[in-house]
Amino acid sequence: MKLEIISPEKTLYSGEAELVTLPGASGSFTILKDHAPIISVLTKGKLLYRNAGGDTELLIDGGFVEMKNNTIEVCVD
Repeated sequence: MKLEIISPEKTLYSGEAELVTLPGASGSFTILKDHAPIISVLTKGKLLYRNAGGDTELLIDGGFVEMKNNTIEVCVD
């Protein structure tokens, strides 16, 4: 899957990911390849993504995510 994580200041990550775990308003959730399209608000917590280099965690203060056509776009505060 293609993953892009952006903040108001810069792009934090742009590349491939095997999975992404996000802190949603109703609890954390994981997006895998071929996930149904989704738009969700994010709360303060840990964003985790896995790629060929291993797992990476980011602490975020909130934001939103959109997933469609195996492309995940995350905007974080």
